[in-house]
Amino acid sequence: MTKPLEGIRVLEFGNFIAGPFCGMLLGDMGAEVIKIEPITGDMSRAIPPIENGKSASFLTLNRNKKSVVLNLKMEDGISIVNELIKRSDVIIENNRPGVMDRLGLGQNDAKKINSKIVYTSVSGFGQTGPLKNRAGVNLIIEALSGTLSVMGEKGKMPPRPGLQTADMFGALFAAYATLSGLIGKIRHNEGRYSDISLMEASIAAAVWETTEYLTTNKVPDQLGHSHRASAPYQLFKTKDEKYIAIGAPNDSHFKKLMKVLNCPECIDNKLFSSYSKRKENEKALVPIVEKNILKWNSKDLEHKLTLEGIPCGCVRSYAEALEDDHSVSRNIVVKRQYQNDSNINFVRNPVLMDIDGPSNYVLAPDLGEHTKEILMDIGISKQRYESLVKSGVTL
Repeated sequence: MTKPLEGIRVLEFGNFIAGPFCGMLLGDMGAEVIKIEPITGDMSRAIPPIENGKSASFLTLNRNKKSVVLNLKMEDGISIVNELIKRSDVIIENNRPGVMDRLGLGQNDAKKINSKIVYTSVSGFGQTGPLKNRAGVNLIIEALSGTLSVMGEKGKMPPRPGLQTADMFGALFAAYATLSGLIGKIRHNEGRYSDISLMEASIAAAVWETTEYLTTNKVPDQLGHSHRASAPYQLFKTKDEKYIAIGAPNDSHFKKLMKVLNCPECIDNKLFSSYSKRKENEKALVPIVEKNILKWNSKDLEHKLTLEGIPCGCVRSYAEALEDDHSVSRNIVVKRQYQNDSNINFVRNPVLMDIDGPSNYVLAPDLGEHTKEILMDIGISKQRYESLVKSGVTL
C-alpha cells in the first residue's frame, strides 16, 4: 500500500507558516516535499521555543520534508532549481508578488520548463490589485480583512485571536488549490496556477458575517460572547469562577437547558418560543441563563448537560485538551526522538484514513541536510557539488 500522494514531488519556497504548513500537509500524505532554503535558512528556524538549539515549532511545521540549500541570487542556484522543476509536480511559494518572477522562477518561467507543473502562490493580498506589494503578516491581515472588527465587546478594542487565523486559512486554501490542481493534471493533462490571498481566505471563512452584510447591507458588529444568529450560544461564568460554553441551537435543546437550570417559566414564554425569537429577545434571555448558571460548578454542569444531550464544554487549556482521555485514546500527540536523544512532541495530522494515511512523521531536516542527495539525484557529480559549495551556491 502507498500513501495518497506518494510519487508526487513538491518544491517548496516557503517561510514562516502559510507556505510551509501547506507543504507539511502534502508531505503528511506522502508527497516528497523538497524545501528550498537560502543559505541562512527559513526564518522560522529561529522561532521559540528553542530546544537543544532547534526550533520546536520549525521541527513540527516542516516535518516530512527534505532541505536543500541554494543561493538563488547566483546563476548556478537558479539552474539547479530549473532541473528540479523538470522533475517535479508542484511548486508552492509564499513570497511577495514579483519575487519569483525576478528570480526567473515565476509561473510562466516554470511552465516553459514543465508545462504540467501545478504552481501555487500564497501571499498577503494576492498577485494583483493595489495592495499586492503591501507587507501582510498575520495580524495585519486579520485587521484589514474584517476579522478583528467583529471580535470582543462592542465599543472596545478588539482582542487579537490567539491563533494565526489568516496564515492557517491561507495554508488550508493553498493545500486545497494544490490538490485540485493535481487532480486537474491527472484528469485533463494540464497544470494549473493558483493565486491564494491570505486576506481573501480570511474573508471567505467569515461566512456568517459576509452573508449578513451582502444580504442586508448591515455591517456586522462586535458581539462579545454572543453568537451572530443563535441564543443562548456563548460562554457563561460558573460558581467556581470557570467558564463553560453552551449552545442551545434548537427548541429541544433549549427546553432541556431550561429544565436543567430550573427555569420552567422560560419554556412557555412567547418571547423565547422559537430560534429567531430567542435571538431577537437575547437581552432578556441571557441574564436569566447567566444567573442560574452561577449556581453550578463548571464540571457538574458540564456533566449534567452532556447527559441531557445539550452541546456544552468547559473552557480548557491546551494542556487539558491534549491530555484528555479522548485525546489520549486517539493518539493526538505524537512523540518522536530527535538528535542527541531529545524528544519532540507534536500534534498529528487530524485526518485519519483506513489505509496508509498520515503517519510515520519525520521531523524537519537540518538546514541543507538533503542538498547533496537531491543534487546527485538530478545528475550533479560529487566534484561538481563540492565546487558549488566552494562558490557559495550551497552549503
